[in-house]
Amino acid sequence: MVLGKPTYLLRFDDLCPAMSKQRFDRFIDIVKRHRIRPILAVVPDNRDQELVVDFPDPDFWPRMRALEAYGATIALHGFQHTCNSSGRSLLSLHSRTEFAGVPENIQRKWIRAGLDILRGHGLSPRLFVAPRHGFDSATLHALKQEGLPFLSDGFSNRPFQREGVIWIPQQLWEPVERPEGLWTICLHTNTSASFLENRLDLFLHERADQFTSFEEVISTESANQLTWRERLREIATLQRIRLRSALAL
Repeated sequence: MVLGKPTYLLRFDDLCPAMSKQRFDRFIDIVKRHRIRPILAVVPDNRDQELVVDFPDPDFWPRMRALEAYGATIALHGFQHTCNSSGRSLLSLHSRTEFAGVPENIQRKWIRAGLDILRGHGLSPRLFVAPRHGFDSATLHALKQEGLPFLSDGFSNRPFQREGVIWIPQQLWEPVERPEGLWTICLHTNTSASFLENRLDLFLHERADQFTSFEEVISTESANQLTWRERLREIATLQRIRLRSALAL
């Protein structure tokens, strides 16, 4: 990490065998060229038809294993990515989610099944990414019970601990220069505009030395609870994101 400068993580969401292989490959080529170690959020048993944009890739799982061996971190991205619950999430960015509001025993069953699928394909998932930022206290408890106490979400600018889970914040959806702190850029390769490829390439060309990895973050960054001032800033950031989303509708 570079002292006195912002530090970035890169995350790719909605990865599954029926995603757009061509689009994903273009982004991964950029990542490899700049030697970045991203988080790959993999849907274990995708049933969301919006994520089906190509014929299932028979090489998907071997490619995920190869990328993990390269240095990427695998994340459990929900279970089936079917957002049928209207339960209130701790972040409340979307009205429908997969996990928030679902009984804890069911959430734990889904998490365990998802982990079994990923591990059955030879992957080692290290953290959780909730579809649509949708999770509640029951999700956090289920994650702890299933031995996965890391989450990629939240709007602080540093890792923190809440309800026994370590949150690695995720606050950006495109490459944008930010002030000091840790910032996760989340990209959805199925739907990302083509100009984002060039923007990411340029951003990494200029700042590759400021990018880190999940493993480096959890081994070097403290993750104590947020102070009340940090908590107020986090709440204000969440409200700004909600307002932007409402204005975009």
